[in-house]
Amino acid sequence: MTTTSADRALGEFLHARRAALRPQDIGLASCGVRRVSGLRREEVAVLADVNVDYYARLEQGRERHPSPQVLDALAHALRLRPDAHAHLHRLAGSAPADRPATDQLDPALLQLLDGFAGSPAFVVNAALDILAANPLARALHSPFSPADNLARMVFLDRAGRDFYTDWASASRGTAGHLREATGMAPDDSRLRELVRTLTTRSPDFARLWTTHEVLAKTRDAKHLHHPVVGPLTLTYQSFDVRAAPGQQLIVYQAAPGTPTDRALTRLAASTGSHEGRV
Repeated sequence: MTTTSADRALGEFLHARRAALRPQDIGLASCGVRRVSGLRREEVAVLADVNVDYYARLEQGRERHPSPQVLDALAHALRLRPDAHAHLHRLAGSAPADRPATDQLDPALLQLLDGFAGSPAFVVNAALDILAANPLARALHSPFSPADNLARMVFLDRAGRDFYTDWASASRGTAGHLREATGMAPDDSRLRELVRTLTTRSPDFARLWTTHEVLAKTRDAKHLHHPVVGPLTLTYQSFDVRAAPGQQLIVYQAAPGTPTDRALTRLAASTGSHEGRV
């Protein structure tokens, strides 16, 4: 019986997340020398209350149709966060099919972007291509040439290491987002091309990609350094664009009255209202 790429994706994900979980993370005593990284298959099987051989077949791609109940038990055993839990269901084919993604921009969304005059705001697709940005977002990302794709900017642009002061966190989050996106759209040619490019050209991305960590973009802090206005500490919110599957609106904000708030004001003053939208 041959295995498909989808079968391998499920097994590779389970193996990677098992390897990333230490016995002490789940309250197990670790005695003697362990021959495997992370948990043993037997330990995951016991935690999930499934047969050890059955779990082994899942990792090997020989068992192809785990029930939603088994997937939930494995997610609990592997301590998966909600976004990784949903990713597991998608890999196993038990999640509802997503609507086809689109890069077409709604004029109302473009108008909304212009409404965030004091905050950098931009729209990305599942591959983190920047589809549109308001003037302040373009000014914020001006160290990059071009400011076209957040993943490329993090891993392949020389400016990335200086711009993202917590580069380790930024790179981990970016790879985790792309891992989630490939679970949602495994046949997306743009995503496959991007992952191939990053894996080939960035050893850091290649290393992070093997962890199969899933991280959805929701909200977080961003620590940036802009060559014109200096250090910036921003929070961001991301919103799914319901009318355009795969698109997200991302808005950065600074706490009022902070040095970052004043820096954004200076950066906004340097942008002309005549600039065209990307």
